[in-house]
Amino acid sequence: MTSAVSAQEKPLVEKRITYNDSIARWFVGASVGWSLVALLLGVIVALQLAFQGANVHPMLSYGRLRPLHTNAAIFAFVGNMLFAGVYYSTQRLVKARLPSDTLAKVHFWGWQLIIVSAALTLPLGFTQGKEYAELAWPIDIAIAVVWVVFAINFFWMLANRAEKHLYVAVWFYIATIVTVAVLHIVNSLVIPVGLLKSYSLFGGAQDALVQWWYGHNAVAFFLTTPILGIMYYFVPKAADRPVYSYRLSIIHFWALVFVYIWAGPHHLLNTALPEWAQSLGMVFSVMLWAPSWGGMLNGLFTLRGAWDKVRADPILKFFAAGVTFYGMATFEGPLLSIRAVSGLAHYTDWIVGHVHSGALGWNGFMAAGMFYWMVPRLFGTKLHSTRLAELHFWIGTIGILLYMVSMWIAGVTQGLMWRAADSEGTLVYSSFVETVIAIRPMYYMRLIGGLMYLTGMIMMAYNLFVTAKSGAPVDGEATVVVPEAEPEVKWSRLIAGRPVIVSAVVLGLLIMFGRGNVLTSVAFLVLLVAVGAGALFIEAISKRSAEPTWHRLLEGRALLFTVLTVGAVLIGGVVQIIPAVLIAPEKAEEGGETRLASPLEIAGRDIYIREGCYTCHSQMIRPFDFEAKRYGDASTIADSRFDHPFQWGSKRTGPDLAREGRKNPNAWHYLHFMNPPELSPGSNMPSYKHFETGKVDFADTESSLRALKAVGVPYSVEQVQRAPAAAKKQAETIVKDLAEQGITVAVDSEMVAIIAYMQSLGLPPEQEAAPASPTQVNASGLR
Repeated sequence: MTSAVSAQEKPLVEKRITYNDSIARWFVGASVGWSLVALLLGVIVALQLAFQGANVHPMLSYGRLRPLHTNAAIFAFVGNMLFAGVYYSTQRLVKARLPSDTLAKVHFWGWQLIIVSAALTLPLGFTQGKEYAELAWPIDIAIAVVWVVFAINFFWMLANRAEKHLYVAVWFYIATIVTVAVLHIVNSLVIPVGLLKSYSLFGGAQDALVQWWYGHNAVAFFLTTPILGIMYYFVPKAADRPVYSYRLSIIHFWALVFVYIWAGPHHLLNTALPEWAQSLGMVFSVMLWAPSWGGMLNGLFTLRGAWDKVRADPILKFFAAGVTFYGMATFEGPLLSIRAVSGLAHYTDWIVGHVHSGALGWNGFMAAGMFYWMVPRLFGTKLHSTRLAELHFWIGTIGILLYMVSMWIAGVTQGLMWRAADSEGTLVYSSFVETVIAIRPMYYMRLIGGLMYLTGMIMMAYNLFVTAKSGAPVDGEATVVVPEAEPEVKWSRLIAGRPVIVSAVVLGLLIMFGRGNVLTSVAFLVLLVAVGAGALFIEAISKRSAEPTWHRLLEGRALLFTVLTVGAVLIGGVVQIIPAVLIAPEKAEEGGETRLASPLEIAGRDIYIREGCYTCHSQMIRPFDFEAKRYGDASTIADSRFDHPFQWGSKRTGPDLAREGRKNPNAWHYLHFMNPPELSPGSNMPSYKHFETGKVDFADTESSLRALKAVGVPYSVEQVQRAPAAAKKQAETIVKDLAEQGITVAVDSEMVAIIAYMQSLGLPPEQEAAPASPTQVNASGLR
């Protein structure tokens, strides 16, 4: 699978090395254990959506467990899996032992401590309220530190390598390490308010763009590129076949890492995000079809000539199915990024089905195949039961299909019901809860699929445990041949190579002529991808008898390869993010004004975020007639300008709340939080009775406003200083109004704060968050 690049014969030195496989064993064990936790949490939240009574405690409600489920699946299950695969394969690919056992241990235990911290803080309500980035700011710092430890050990190993040529799997590992670091640091920029509380440095549309630049590329560079590297190593090993096409792998890698980083805004189509950002996100998302399917085909065609093995070997079944699910997910993703399709699918369960086809099918099955292949070798024995692994494959496959199909049906049903209108243009399903009731059978089908998948993973855990117990830990060994001196490298040829030159020329044309013109910019960017890929392909097929191709030389230079990878990744981030964050919030929309939230409303928003309400409710009315009829005027960029973090949401299990203010009286909100199904029969919203006994410390509102002022919200010094008194005054007004309706609550209760926040949503500047008329309580009960 690897070969050294050398311009001339050198005297050779042999040495025997023993790989550090103990770290791979630790990460495999952690991944298997956390996978069961993540999937069990997934089953619980699926049950809570189908059966409202499953929300048995505030700390175990859907809004708090759903972020824990996603973080456990991504960072605990897949994170530990990718670390195991990277450490195991890289040592063998570069013919070098992991340089520091101490750093490896710090990496392992530091990562497990981060996961445990997440498991403790998220149910307690300590969250930043940003998808896939919910963890409190001290944990974010710990993630950055542990990731740097991982990077140091990895690149130190590359510096010590005996095999100078970097195999394609290592390219993807390099891209993962450098890109995840950039994404995590930028998206985690906050102003701390307390030990576990903070406000995002960015707000409104800025925060939305940065968040989904991170969120989409967390999927790209944490759940995709490292797993592609694992595919390029373990699939050929398991099939005992070489990778189908070295040239295709070159195009696959560079096109993917360049194009992927641009696609984040497709999560924000038809929103208040600037049009140029939406257009770039859509175009580059559609372009992702080509490199993604190039990688899929390279993986599947590697199995050519080995399909007889696939029929008999469950490991190859997992790999073949995993790569196929990758192809399905990367076909569906660009499809959902087309504006018209997104208009139907966004905020629906179709998106949930799409995400899980990748998470369960691609990540889960690649993990299972890797574990079944690695564990017998790590313990010097045979797999305990091939038949049990085969059963796991079929149960898992059926479970995934049930999940995907149920969510496709539910998503399309939701999208069509929301927009259904009669001949006079009146909404057919005026009550949002009608859609919840209609798709409930699909929620139970999803639950069955999830239970089947969890059952298969329990089988795997048992199979791997018995396998490990039947053997003993074994560290791999290899005799490596090391040149006494480095081969001479023509740096001028690398820096002035054809791919670099043509890409630089097109990028220069983009800067010169593309400014201010979205279509021109997109055309030049597409041209950049095309000519860059073409130049790489020409280099790959060039035949020179005297010296290797440009890319072959590049593969022998880890530092330069890393620099060019960083450059390819950062271009998209620089073009998208910098213009957005440099625009002052007050100038983001000429003539637009934004209402400043009161201190009590800020306290209510903190409670809203703590409870994970953003996981079920959006605050973004799209510019569609059916949404205007249901929710009110389309949202503008000014509406959420001072929201830190933004609350546009990505899923509607409940109605949009962007213009909820003053639609219902305070008493309606009180009754709705106490027992949602009483006012909205069929609702799956949990009860929030604990709001009545929870307390708000008015003194804390001063520090909250001071932090928000630091991130750009234009509170005056006087407003900050008077925040506690203003919060108490507004709370007393709400308490008085509730008392007139026969409801008694404490002035410092969380119920009062969250009602204040709900009544403020969508109000124009300077308007008081006064309630609607009390006579609307019954009339509004079935919204």
